[in-house]
Amino acid sequence: MRRLAAARRRSVTARPESRQQPPHARYNARMSHTTPDGITEYDPEEVQGLLAQGRILLVDVREPMEFAAERILGALLYPLSSFDAAHLPPDGERTVIFHCAAGGRSMTAARMRQAAGQPGAHMTGGISEWKAQGLPTVRVGSRPA
Repeated sequence: MRRLAAARRRSVTARPESRQQPPHARYNARMSHTTPDGITEYDPEEVQGLLAQGRILLVDVREPMEFAAERILGALLYPLSSFDAAHLPPDGERTVIFHCAAGGRSMTAARMRQAAGQPGAHMTGGISEWKAQGLPTVRVGSRPA
């Protein structure tokens, strides 16, 4: 009986810790999370899945020459150098997620969108991390890599 009571106490004390994290965080460390300033960060694999499901609007904030050289299929180009959150196409039910080469410009775009009163989200690591995870890109004069 004492062992059973001790086991119950341990399981009861362990439960509150597991409830502190959202369910997806316990099972998939690559799921999105929110920064202290309210920007949602997505992992490239998660972005690929959401893009395939049509649940996101992926916006590339790199410059036109970068986009022309290599891009993620389905991403729209809105360079940060001329970026205005008000000129984005309507997202409707889809989440707008920004990406760039490594994550800095996309975080800036997400913050600009958030400052305009809309939710801000970006893909961590940019297209560099996308490629490092072996995800496909489109290059000039070739099919998806």
